[in-house]
Amino acid sequence: MMKRAKRVNKKTIQKKSLKYLIILSLILIILGIPSYIWTKKNVSTLAGRYNSPMAPIIMIPGSSASADRFDDLVKTINKRYGEHHSLLKLTVQTNGKITYKGSIRANDDSPFIVVGFINNKDGYDNIKKQAKWFNTAFDQLKERYRFNTFNAFGHSNGGLIWTYFLEHYFDDTSINIDSLLTVGSPYNFEEKNSSNRTQMLNDFIKSKAKLPSNLTYYSIAGTQLYTDDGIVPIGSVDAGKYIYEGVIKRYTLITLTGSKAQHSDMIANNQFISIFHQYIIGNKLNNTNDKSNKKSQEDTR
Repeated sequence: MMKRAKRVNKKTIQKKSLKYLIILSLILIILGIPSYIWTKKNVSTLAGRYNSPMAPIIMIPGSSASADRFDDLVKTINKRYGEHHSLLKLTVQTNGKITYKGSIRANDDSPFIVVGFINNKDGYDNIKKQAKWFNTAFDQLKERYRFNTFNAFGHSNGGLIWTYFLEHYFDDTSINIDSLLTVGSPYNFEEKNSSNRTQMLNDFIKSKAKLPSNLTYYSIAGTQLYTDDGIVPIGSVDAGKYIYEGVIKRYTLITLTGSKAQHSDMIANNQFISIFHQYIIGNKLNNTNDKSNKKSQEDTR
């Protein structure tokens, strides 16, 4: 009888063990399904980015400017160089919601994408908010278009937003920023003397180690009277060297003089358009073939 009882107990224990093993296996399968789906989706996204030929030019306007700020610039480039770049414009609301205007044409490898903000006011606090809103837009763009490299442009405060974004939000190793071009970006606001550093400049310098090391950056300053562009002192634009030099691959300061070298007019300046096309669109056209370069007054340091 005792042997029979032991056999029964053994069978009962085996049945319970099998039951628990089945339950545990089911739990592991259930938990593993989301992980498998996420991994498959992530691998698919990375593969899509790796194979993507698209390298968009992503642009941020300055304070008080909307996503329509660069319409004329895009039209001019398309007409002057016989190109057909698409134009997509995003406007980020204060709650993070985004409205889209325009589209990217199929097989367009270098479309223009402009990101503007409903709150486009000036000031360091707003620049930090705008960088956060831009990050929301950037996340949507990389998810939707799966590009693995891009070029960047910022006018005025747009350059400051790019800098804050690169230092605090840009951490996706599967995406590379190749070149950044800015015009009239006041890294030290209205200060002419770089010894009088604003809080923003000090903060940028403290976080500069987070900048992408393989970045090439061209900073353009306009000089109406060799001191400023009518709004931003050249010393404030030049203060960008304290942030970027020695950290990224290449930093270059370019000064524009003469006609349309004022702060708001520079993006219509023929020299600027040539520089923009050469270094950001990347066609590297021979300057002798570009009539707008015949009266070049460019000073590069």
